[in-house]
Amino acid sequence: MKFVRFIMKNSALANVPKHIEHFSKFSPSPLSMKQFLDFGSTNACEKTSFVFLRQELPVRLSNIMKEINLLPDRLRTTPSVQMVQSWYVQSLMELLEFLEKSPEDHGVLAEFVETLVNIRNRHNDVVPTMAQGVIEYKEAFGQDPLTNQNIQYFMDRFYMSRISIRMLINQHTLVFDGATNPLHPNTIGSIDPHCHVTEVVKDAFESAKMLCDQYYLSSPDLLLQELNINHRNQPISIVYVPSHLYHMLFELFKNAMRATIENHNEGANLPPIEVMVAIGGEDLSIKMSDRGGGVPFRKTENLFSYMYSTAPTPQLSQEHRTPLAGFGYGLPISRLYAKYFQGDLQLYSMEGYGTDAVIHLKALSTDSVERLPVYNKTALRNYTVSQGADDWCVPSKEPLDLAVFRLAK
Repeated sequence: MKFVRFIMKNSALANVPKHIEHFSKFSPSPLSMKQFLDFGSTNACEKTSFVFLRQELPVRLSNIMKEINLLPDRLRTTPSVQMVQSWYVQSLMELLEFLEKSPEDHGVLAEFVETLVNIRNRHNDVVPTMAQGVIEYKEAFGQDPLTNQNIQYFMDRFYMSRISIRMLINQHTLVFDGATNPLHPNTIGSIDPHCHVTEVVKDAFESAKMLCDQYYLSSPDLLLQELNINHRNQPISIVYVPSHLYHMLFELFKNAMRATIENHNEGANLPPIEVMVAIGGEDLSIKMSDRGGGVPFRKTENLFSYMYSTAPTPQLSQEHRTPLAGFGYGLPISRLYAKYFQGDLQLYSMEGYGTDAVIHLKALSTDSVERLPVYNKTALRNYTVSQGADDWCVPSKEPLDLAVFRLAK
């Protein structure tokens, strides 16, 4: 019997490239926040969600798996990237088993929920494992601008795809597992229809403050304001995923606290971190301002690079490391969380003074639509582009010696 299962498994593995080729021909179907709510409302139909996901999840997996194969060979063949690739293959194979199963069978629906939970758990360490792969590549082969550009393009799309896949899995498993969250009884899956933004700001601040106090034995205070022009004197709330917003704010607070403390003498009064939350007709914006000394303008974009970190490089097995630093992926992934529902995260820094970080989100659930990568010819061109000559003058690091141009007397 074991031999039969072995043969069947190897046969399924052999067909994986064909399935990836097939499903990657379809574009992912982006959902709006409103559609997520409708999927998870009291009238939600588990069978409808099952039929949608058994097609949509393989499409999203296959689209990004095609792009993994376009990575530079020396990166794709690192042990860490190979491990991530094997997780994606296994998850795809498990999902394909449901293509021919009947949604009328309650046993099938229960098995599907269990499979989704297993897939989510399997992919828990995708971010640090892929980060480790990049470190392995950098240590072995160094860096060059073209490869850095390809890796940046891929990582943004890969992690955005991962966010979207986890969103779909979380919604289905949380809504249809038959239980409600006693701490958040009003949430629909992972979405809060009335997400009080300032409450999430306070939660993220307290968590970052606790880490900061443990490591530096002090922390700056929070000065929080909100402006609701739609409903004066009422707290601002939107339809959003609190865990996504918390992730962004926690990362920004960590950076702001670290910069503030390291830029001020020990024992000195620390300037507070100021946060303004404002909502208008289209946008909800959160501005976080610190007095942490800022960063030079030329380095601002580096802060969103997966190939750059201001902190020492950690290892996956490293147990004791600075809690306010890591792989340097906090900011780029936080920006992806903001962009996922058509928002953004931007930094404005004044070297010698401090930094303003601004999160922009859509105020309306109908405008909050998933931003998803799709594998096509345009994506392919981004991996095959060659490094051309710059069409702007590149200033030399050394000042020009004008003496060589002096006329002989």
